[in-house]
Amino acid sequence: MSTGDLTLTALGLDIDPAVDASVTALLAAVEEALRTNVASADPLVAEAARHLADAGGKRFRPILVALGAQFGDPELPEIIAAANVVELTHLATLYHDDVMDEALVRRGSPSANSRWGNSVAILVGDYLFARAADIAASLGPEAVHLQARTFARLVHGQIAETAGPRGTDPIEHYLHVIMEKTGSLIATSAHFGGLFSGAEAKDVQALAAYGETIGIAFQLSDDLLDISSESVESGKTPGTDLREGVPTLPVLYALDGDDTDPRLRELLSAGPLTDDELHAEALTLLRESAAMKRARETVRMYAEQARAELAPLPDGEAKRAMDALCDFIADRTS
Repeated sequence: MSTGDLTLTALGLDIDPAVDASVTALLAAVEEALRTNVASADPLVAEAARHLADAGGKRFRPILVALGAQFGDPELPEIIAAANVVELTHLATLYHDDVMDEALVRRGSPSANSRWGNSVAILVGDYLFARAADIAASLGPEAVHLQARTFARLVHGQIAETAGPRGTDPIEHYLHVIMEKTGSLIATSAHFGGLFSGAEAKDVQALAAYGETIGIAFQLSDDLLDISSESVESGKTPGTDLREGVPTLPVLYALDGDDTDPRLRELLSAGPLTDDELHAEALTLLRESAAMKRARETVRMYAEQARAELAPLPDGEAKRAMDALCDFIADRTS
């Protein structure tokens, strides 16, 4: 397995070496435990369950657990289990998302549904949810309740995304979906880190608020990278959302703006851009648009809001690391 490229060292953050070493050690332990936790006595289940875990990923949620743990005792073994709960939950949602989206590729590899079929992919996602719940049970009732409430929010977010705006403002609807589908689990990640390291209750509350807001900023920045990046930095081929007709924030801003280039509006209104020439034209126009600038400003707004959520936390190197993460997310799409 790989922890992907989103470790604190790889981000180039100017953070305390002791915090960096602690987070890195925790992530290595989480990765080792993940191997065990996706295992199954059934060979097919074991292979399919390892599929996405072995493909790596950013491990952003375990990173938030590890950072949250810096406000207590980061060496407590419960922290590793808590990080596995959130990462297994996240992996399970990816199996289900790929079935719903009919995705062929995930993390540079064939998706589970394209390799084993929809039924196996759905059931393996269910299996990973069950493993996450089992580990949460070992952590006690509070972990079970929080994981269940988070799962409910994930489902509500997915239903809202599937149903569409249904008469509500498309931009508000889109941000609500991100809050439920992404912000909720990242909030739980930071919450778990503080809770199971023995941090003070007020600090755990601040960590959860920070996690939810930085999670929204992180997802929005990923969506912008899908447009702005010339590489696969976002984890998928640039312009994938545009090609599939997925209306991310820059597209919604372009459709909403009075100053949008008429040709760009025409292209975006046509739905999925499967034609290579039209796709390339729309991508170029969108990259240069006022909508893209507005979307970057929105990412920065959420990053600054997350920074403000850190105020109640005690000053120190851990707080500075989380502050630096706000800058990284705000700047990564510039």
